[in-house]
Amino acid sequence: MHFITSLLAVAALARATAVPTEDDGPTIHTFASAITDGALRYVNNSGICETTAGVHTMSGYVDVSSTIHTWFWFFAARTAPETAPFTLWLNGGPGCSSMIGLFQENGPCNVNSDGKTTVLNPYSFNNVANMLYIDQPTGTGFSYGTDTVDSTYTAAPQVWQAIQILFESPEFSSYTSREFILATESYGGHYGPEFAEYFDIQNNLIASGKLSGVQIRLGALMINNGWIDPLIQNLAYVTFAQNAPGYGALVSASTVKSMNNTYYESNGCLAQQQACYAAGNSSTSNNICTKADNFCATLFEDAVGNRDPYDLRQTSAASFPPEYYVNYLGLSSVTKAIGATSSTYSECPDAPYELFEKTGDDARTLLPQLGNVVDTGIRVLVWAGDADIICNWIGNQQAVLAMDWSGAAQLKATPLTNITLNGTPIAAVQNVNNFSFARVFGAGHEVPAFQPAAALAIFEQIIAGEPLHSV
Repeated sequence: MHFITSLLAVAALARATAVPTEDDGPTIHTFASAITDGALRYVNNSGICETTAGVHTMSGYVDVSSTIHTWFWFFAARTAPETAPFTLWLNGGPGCSSMIGLFQENGPCNVNSDGKTTVLNPYSFNNVANMLYIDQPTGTGFSYGTDTVDSTYTAAPQVWQAIQILFESPEFSSYTSREFILATESYGGHYGPEFAEYFDIQNNLIASGKLSGVQIRLGALMINNGWIDPLIQNLAYVTFAQNAPGYGALVSASTVKSMNNTYYESNGCLAQQQACYAAGNSSTSNNICTKADNFCATLFEDAVGNRDPYDLRQTSAASFPPEYYVNYLGLSSVTKAIGATSSTYSECPDAPYELFEKTGDDARTLLPQLGNVVDTGIRVLVWAGDADIICNWIGNQQAVLAMDWSGAAQLKATPLTNITLNGTPIAAVQNVNNFSFARVFGAGHEVPAFQPAAALAIFEQIIAGEPLHSV
């Protein structure tokens, strides 16, 4: 906690966090893509959230097509923006807004309890990186239009297209030579591997002259409490509920027995998940995988009970992280200033999620793609707060230990080792070649919300291409 001790500092903070007054509205800049039929509409330096002097911000829409309008918010790095890497942050859901990450986790500001003012976040990831937050798929957050995305696989091309339009524009063209970091959370365990693999495919097409576009110099992939492999992670609900390391049993012995039956019984979760994997992309796979997903959901429900699924230390009526930012984004003065034309901000609307549900996307594994990405040689981090239930660290670790890649045997033989920040343990980690796994102590699902200093320290090491280590 940083305390302000001078009256001048208090006065400066008050000026920096004031809600903008109603006026004629900001200047809306536009850019039309020469390569695609897309366009860009944006506001420069709205003064909302990031109030650090001299830090450039942009917010608005990437019109991927005439019917798909993708909301973005960009914050240049507070330090050395001309050389800092470029990071895309995506929250999960599927269908949850990345404004969650911006305001609750790693963005430049936090919203105060009045829902009308903000305070700068000293642990913002834009301390060291140029940060881009995107609401996807269509209908999520401030994005609007016709949603045609019904799976992880159909989501990837639209995100690629949005980045292409941004990087083609004069405002973003200088970032095309930077290392690109893809950082994602929760359903990002699906998004991250598929998007990274898709970006690599598109880059190769551009390099061979078969596609016009800008190559994305992907240097790192970060997955925070990800949903990667359902077969493995559904079993981890049983393991974690029986004994969450450092916290103890979450449920009774009789509930654990019932959960084991659900997983292993004839035509239980294990059998149905295996059937989903075996179905691949066949015409019957949607029904098979949807059925598996619905059946296995009881394991999660049993593990959670009356706890907060994102932080086992809280009840289902969890108060942290607070939702103050939703009220802030409901202020017309704010939406006007940032150029948000969608009528209402929607944090995690049902409609995008329901499209994914119909294809059984949640029950499909992205572990093969993750292994492929690690073997490309880019830096990959899978990290998880150890108080999260829904995408708990046991499931994340078991998934990566089962991953097929060149360092698999060495990872299995590498013990978890504590790293510290200023002498205090912050995580137990495994480092093998370009891959790292981290169990972050005392953090729930949204790691940077619970452990902001530790999260920033880990982020800095990943973008520097370093194995995780004590600081």
